[in-house]
Amino acid sequence: MLSTSTAVRPLSQADLDDATALLDRDPCLDVFVGSRVHASGLAPTRLAGELWGYYEDYRLRSLCYSGANLVPVAASARAARTFADLAVRRGRRCSSIVGPADAVLSMWDLLRPEWGPAREVRACQPVMALRSRPAVEPDPLVRRVRPDEIDILLPAAVAMFTEEVGVSPTGTDGGAYYRARLTELVRAGRAFARFEDGEIVFKAEIGAVTPHACQVQGVWVRPDRRGERLSVGGMAAVAEHALREIAPAVTLYVNDFNVAARGAYRRVGFAEVGRFATIMF
Repeated sequence: MLSTSTAVRPLSQADLDDATALLDRDPCLDVFVGSRVHASGLAPTRLAGELWGYYEDYRLRSLCYSGANLVPVAASARAARTFADLAVRRGRRCSSIVGPADAVLSMWDLLRPEWGPAREVRACQPVMALRSRPAVEPDPLVRRVRPDEIDILLPAAVAMFTEEVGVSPTGTDGGAYYRARLTELVRAGRAFARFEDGEIVFKAEIGAVTPHACQVQGVWVRPDRRGERLSVGGMAAVAEHALREIAPAVTLYVNDFNVAARGAYRRVGFAEVGRFATIMF
C-alpha cells in the first residue's frame, strides 16, 4: 500500500509542465512517451491512452503511458510495482510492455501471474543514440519516400514487421490501420528508402519525435541484399536527414542478439545509452 506521501493517478493537461520536465531529463530513452506528450499536450482525445503519474513526497517522480503499449518512464522499483498493481486493476489493454529494462522486468514479475504467459520476452535491447554527423558517408541513393510510392513501401514494411515481431501487422482490418500509419509517416517526410529497379532494398522510418530526439524504427534490408552493408550507408543517410531537419539526437533500440545490426549502427556512430526490454503478447 502507498504511504501518505506517495500516490499514483492519471495526469491531465494541468500536469503538462511537470510531465514534460520529467521526460526531458533523459530524452534519448523516453522518446516514445515524450512524443505522445509533446504532440498531445495531454489532451485526452489526442493522447491515445492514459499517462499515470507516480508521486513521492508530493513531487512527480515517474510516469507510465498506458495505451496500445505500456511504457514506464524513470520508474524506480517502487514506482514499477505501483504501476504494475494499477495495470492489474485496470486489466490488460496493451499488446506489449516496453521501456527501460529494470522497470519493465520488475513490472512483468508482478504482471505475469495475471497476464502471462507472454508470446515473447526480449529482456535486453540496447538503446543507441547519435548526436553528431555520422562516422561514415551516407548512401546518396537513400531518399524520402513519396506519397505515390506507398504501394511499394507497404510490402517491405509488412515484411519487416512480420520478421521482427513474429506476427503480421495486417490484423483483423486487413492492414488498414497499419497502412494509414505508414501513410502518415510518408506524408510527414519521415519514411526513407533506397529504390532499385522500382523496388525497395533498404528502408527505415522515424516514428516518435520530440523537440530533443527522434527514434528510428522499421530498419530493413531486402533478404537477398543482406551482407552488402546497405544498412550502414542507409542508416547514415537517415541519421543525417534526421539531425539536419528533425531533431538534435537520433535514437533506436535493437535486440541484443542482432549482432549484425548492432555492428552496423556502431559503424555509423551510434553509441549505447541504455537498455530496454519488451514483453510481447
